Amino acid sequence: MTWDFIVLFLNENIPLIVGSVKAVVIAVGVMSVVPLLVWLERRLMGRFQVRLGPNRVGPFGFGQPLADTVKLLFKESIIQTSADKFLFHLAPAVVVVTAIVGFAVIPFGEPFEVFGQNIELWGANVNSGILFVFAISGMGIYGMVLAGLSSNNKYSLMGGLRSSAQMISYELTLGLSALSIIVLTGSLSLVDMVQAQQAYPFILVQPLAFLLFFIAGIAETNRAPFDLPEAEQELVAGFHTEYTGMKFAMFFMGEYINMVTMSALVTL
Repeated sequence: MTWDFIVLFLNENIPLIVGSVKAVVIAVGVMSVVPLLVWLERRLMGRFQVRLGPNRVGPFGFGQPLADTVKLLFKESIIQTSADKFLFHLAPAVVVVTAIVGFAVIPFGEPFEVFGQNIELWGANVNSGILFVFAISGMGIYGMVLAGLSSNNKYSLMGGLRSSAQMISYELTLGLSALSIIVLTGSLSLVDMVQAQQAYPFILVQPLAFLLFFIAGIAETNRAPFDLPEAEQELVAGFHTEYTGMKFAMFFMGEYINMVTMSALVTL
């Protein structure tokens, strides 16, 4: 009787179970990529600047991200007495959550069957997928602004305002360059955009749109030479100047997850 109940429960809740598993896999998977990206970027930047980069922990410095993670886990989280504590704690969570949610609509491949169930290789097939990604990434701006406002620090506030201004400015370029792909596809769904390019990639007919999207994507993720929101000479470290420990790491985690999402959009 108990076994029959379990089988019945599983059969009736398979979509919920599959959705929950995919949510966990997407969240854990994309967060696991962040240390690799940090290591890769630091190694490449070292080569570009004629230096070694991280090379002490493990072979080729591969253990450096793990060492940094352990260090940040055990660092004390210091909050100014005059800071808005609720918004101070909320800001890094907003940045990370919006980054992960935006990645959920990225398709990875064709659906396949497992025990008669159709498994789709994406978190959610939203009909307006490209607009969903832009909207969610726009919500991440609130996290940066809240970090600057709640820190009670003039450099943090200026960094937050500069970050929001830059992201809002380049989102216009992202939207206009993506509009050409929407016209060619006739759909806002990212899945439909991928399927429409089975014959030939749209970069062949829209090279200028690709170039604009690529440059705007670099600006959206605060990569050089668009890293003005974190200009050390002017703003110390930008909107996260007053953050330490894992809260500081959460801002960087959200930034690198946004890099993965933007890279996926470019390849689509």
